[in-house]
Amino acid sequence: MGSFEMPLKMRTLALLESSCGYLLQELKLIWDEVGQDQIEREKILLDLEQECLDVYRRKVDSANISRARLHQTLADSEAEFTHLLVSLGERSFPCREKMSGTLKEQLDSITPALREMQLRKEERVNQFREVQMQIQRTSAEIEGHLEHEISPMDVAVNENDLSLKKLGEYRIELQRLHKEKSDRLLKVDEYINAVHNLSATLGMDSSDIITKVHPSLEGSCGKQSKNISDAILARLDSTVKSLKEEKQRRLEKLHKLGKTLTNLWSLMDTSIEDQKLFAHVTDFISVSAEAISKPGSLTLDIIHQAEAEVERLDQLKASKMKELFLKKQMELEEICKKMHMEIPSQSEMNNIMNLINCGEIDHADLLTSMDEQILKAKEEASSRKDIMEKVEKWMVSCDEERWLEEYSRDENRYLVSRGAHKNLKRAERARVRVSKIPALVSSLMAKTQNWEEERKKLFLYDEVPLLAMLKEYNLSRHEKEEEKQRQREKKRVQGQVVAEQENLFGSRPTTSNRRLSNRSINGGFGSATPLNRRLSMGIQQLGLHSINSASQGISFIKEGKKAQGQTRAAQYNYVSCLREDTASHVSATISSPSSPSFFN
Repeated sequence: MGSFEMPLKMRTLALLESSCGYLLQELKLIWDEVGQDQIEREKILLDLEQECLDVYRRKVDSANISRARLHQTLADSEAEFTHLLVSLGERSFPCREKMSGTLKEQLDSITPALREMQLRKEERVNQFREVQMQIQRTSAEIEGHLEHEISPMDVAVNENDLSLKKLGEYRIELQRLHKEKSDRLLKVDEYINAVHNLSATLGMDSSDIITKVHPSLEGSCGKQSKNISDAILARLDSTVKSLKEEKQRRLEKLHKLGKTLTNLWSLMDTSIEDQKLFAHVTDFISVSAEAISKPGSLTLDIIHQAEAEVERLDQLKASKMKELFLKKQMELEEICKKMHMEIPSQSEMNNIMNLINCGEIDHADLLTSMDEQILKAKEEASSRKDIMEKVEKWMVSCDEERWLEEYSRDENRYLVSRGAHKNLKRAERARVRVSKIPALVSSLMAKTQNWEEERKKLFLYDEVPLLAMLKEYNLSRHEKEEEKQRQREKKRVQGQVVAEQENLFGSRPTTSNRRLSNRSINGGFGSATPLNRRLSMGIQQLGLHSINSASQGISFIKEGKKAQGQTRAAQYNYVSCLREDTASHVSATISSPSSPSFFN
């Protein structure tokens, strides 16, 4: 303050010495000339001093006010500077030096730094506003609020926290939103591509489907941003799922149509050229929905064409079903006839044919049923194969046995004639074969019994139980053996009678004895030979001709069924009745040799 007061005193003294002193000297001269009273003079000088003090006091007060304002301005600047440092997140200002000097000097020193900090704040605020505006825009795009544009004036920046850390947090948030937006755009693009691909495969308009979801998703909407909100993503997902379901439904329909076409082609022997017209349908039978991506593969036109073809083939199938059924019926009957199995009744087949004509039966089920019957018939034929081979062998042996009996009854068999040596060789072979018949029959009966026990049913040969036939054959063979034994006994007795007659009447020349013996033998067997032939033929007719001749055996069996009034389940009783009838006919034949034979 000393340095500040000294110039002021010097100026005051100078003033007194110059202006004030001069004026006071002039005033004294005036007073002297006027003769002013000394008291008045002192009073006037006191007034002058009081007026000077008032002026000085006003100046001092004005200077104090100005100084206070400078102090306030400097304090405000310091406070604002500090606030800017805090809001900008800076601890100090590197370009600012420690303040010193007068108030004006200090104010002049802080003003540039404050201005620079204000510029920094303005720049930082703009950065915050830009980032926050982008955040709001991106959030609005994600939320699907694209109705109004966000302007910088709509963004409220918190100027109390403009630090780089806060700005970094906003930028991180903006990056996260950009990434979410990018992911949503990629997802939207994936959905749109899926809609395009599925629509192309199904033959649908993808633009119409996408526009119905949201117009902004269509590429022809210009610069309008795509709506990527959760609701749009959900609708796109639902649209893609519905298209996939439609694709799966159409593929399943084509699967069914393809299988139906394949079955119909197989049934009606459709040519390869006609099948190639619908190869694009049958190729999908074993293909999954994911593997089909070719445009136009699953259009409604293809499905309608396949349905029309199936309907056309169904109509053709109805006309050819009768032919197919008859073909399979013939196949089934051929299998049954070949293995001498029971043939389905003609009345049942006629009923099925009537149902086919009336259209009251499912053709596929009918053919499946016929195929099952054919399969069962083949399986049963396979199980009968071993037995049937032995039956055929037995029949051949029985034919050889019958031929051997006829050959044995021929009195001229030893005469020298053309072909006699061949008959002798055949007779030798026949005797070997006939000797094996009992073992063959025994083995055949055992196998047949095992087959019946395993199958829980009778083994029928041309509708006649095979076991009954074998038992009847054993019975007839036993009766035949007994008859042969009686003939041998009768011949032995006749030989004894002839010997006794020769002893009684004396012996004759050798030639005469041989002739008499021959005549006696011929006379003794003359009546027996036709009897044996009729008996053998009767038994063979019953035991073998019913097997060898299917038509005669079946007609004979049917006549027996009508006479006895029995069903097929009582065929064993029927065979026993046949055995009794045969025995009665044989006894009648024996009692009256001249009567006609029943089996002839």
